[in-house]
Amino acid sequence: MKKLDGLRHESRCNRLATTLCACPNVTPDATEQRSKTAFRPAEGFCVAKEAAGTRVEGADGEAGLRRGGTAMAGGNDFQWCFSQVKGAIDEDVAEADIISTVEFNYSGELLATGDKGGRVVIFQREQESKNRPHSRGEYNVYSTFQSHEPEFDYLKSLEIEEKINKIRWLPQQNAAHFLLSTNDKTIKLWKISERDKRAEGYNLKDEDGRLRDPFRITSLRVPVLMPMDLMVEASPRRIFANAHTYHINSISVNSDHETYLSADDLRINLWHLEITDRSFNIVDIKPANMEELTEVITAAECHPHQCNVFVYSSSKGTIRLCDMRAAALCDRHTKFFEEPEDPSSRSFFSEIISSISDVKFSHSGRYMMTRDYLSVKVWDLNMENRPVETYQVHEYLRSKLCSLYENDCIFDKFECCWNGSDGAIMTGSYNNFFRMFDRNSRRDITLEASRESSKPRAMLKPRKVCAGGKRKKDEISVDSLDFNKKILHTAWHPKENVIAVAATNNLYIFQDKIN
Repeated sequence: MKKLDGLRHESRCNRLATTLCACPNVTPDATEQRSKTAFRPAEGFCVAKEAAGTRVEGADGEAGLRRGGTAMAGGNDFQWCFSQVKGAIDEDVAEADIISTVEFNYSGELLATGDKGGRVVIFQREQESKNRPHSRGEYNVYSTFQSHEPEFDYLKSLEIEEKINKIRWLPQQNAAHFLLSTNDKTIKLWKISERDKRAEGYNLKDEDGRLRDPFRITSLRVPVLMPMDLMVEASPRRIFANAHTYHINSISVNSDHETYLSADDLRINLWHLEITDRSFNIVDIKPANMEELTEVITAAECHPHQCNVFVYSSSKGTIRLCDMRAAALCDRHTKFFEEPEDPSSRSFFSEIISSISDVKFSHSGRYMMTRDYLSVKVWDLNMENRPVETYQVHEYLRSKLCSLYENDCIFDKFECCWNGSDGAIMTGSYNNFFRMFDRNSRRDITLEASRESSKPRAMLKPRKVCAGGKRKKDEISVDSLDFNKKILHTAWHPKENVIAVAATNNLYIFQDKIN
């Protein structure tokens, strides 16, 4: 029996629609993948060039982003410098140590990472030093815990990996912090709390914990709280399981702070944070006959201010905005965002590279940003027919799509993020490069996360890739790029110019130069 390709959360989940439905007798959780010889492009689908929107080019690596996306006082260009790097330096990286998600909390004081080994590591920002009042504190390990363990579904003969797919923080309501973490099947709500006091002077047990003989107790005493070394505890408060047949690719906390949505390849569910035994299915695109499957859901997110609005993207490069007030089942979208196709750009790989790997609302809620394989696009929620801005991330790879298909890199899913003021955006690339785009000045820059430039306060030098012709001294040839070094996950501090970049098993933290 041939297996359904494209419904895994792994690198090939965004294959062409025809690849998804070309196999008869499909099974939903199949883990085997079809031979590439069966691959064929669908008719009429391509990634459109910049027929509309703003194409940003030319300044690649030559200009820095400005503070918060606006001009700095005196007109000086914005510069980034190295702050920290976390992780081992070993050449041989264990698969379990590869970082799979990065997320700041709402205040930016905590930074969480998840890895393929099912672990969550939380970093806390230290207080500013008295000796250097203008310098910002570093992020140090606050808590580490095992969020998920590998499991096996005996009914479907399917291994469930422990890899953390997404982490999402909840707004802080009290002294404790809460976050959601998910692997392919199970979502967990974790409580992160501190304890620096312990109770002493119990009546029914000694200080070492042994029970006392009740008949020998002649007087009652009141237990007292005594100081102790600070201990950070991570405890699972809720476990949301058994609601997804396919692999979960997104979770998003709603603006009402009571509900959240989770999305897999074919369905989106709405959960209440206090209820674990049921959820509401709000989107279901699974056809009655799986041979008619034409697309899969790749990402979903709630609107930052309107709790009834959410969007989800598909492997066809389209985005649907839904309003839960319209109907309980949001199969009929409210708005449909799709860029007009340019027939001249159609190629064998057009639909693969047009598949959207990430979608993010701006903090204001007016715009949303999508990332496909070669570009980042910014959409105005009031204009559905084309993006208002288009930024080329690594256009020089267009001529390398054949080799990228052969080594499966073409199925890599890059994420993107906004800065706190929505004036700049960031996304990753290969060779440990990451790209930043200033929406106001239309400038862009390519930077590298490398231990070679990991000296304290060392300035990051802009990098430039030579696509062909004579290579300049400070350029790197496109043929020299290391495709095993890739930056898929990035995060931007919600209030300051501090960024976190995940490069394989290392977490790099950069900040703007302030001293």
